[in-house]
Amino acid sequence: MSAAPAEARLLALRRETEAELAAAGERIDAITAARADANTDDEHDPEGATIGFERAQADALRAALRARLPEIDAALVRVAAGTYGSCAICGEPIAPARLEARPTTDRCIRHA
Repeated sequence: MSAAPAEARLLALRRETEAELAAAGERIDAITAARADANTDDEHDPEGATIGFERAQADALRAALRARLPEIDAALVRVAAGTYGSCAICGEPIAPARLEARPTTDRCIRHA
């Protein structure tokens, strides 16, 4: 993948990730607000367990999205350096299908 399309794809992925991160934050805020307005006891109220589970899911999603941003930024640095698409271990080209599936990867399938 050449630099311009790779950079454009990574920038789009970064924008999408930032939007998803904002949405996850809003969802957590909504769950927190719903929980504050309710008189639930997670241990004894069946609905409380659902609220706790939803909060845990949203927190996990937010953590994954936060972790994705530095991966995207590192891939953008590789694009700028001209090393994007080359394995960080062996230096061989990373298969286009792998880059399509995992655009932030810095390793070929052999070294994944």
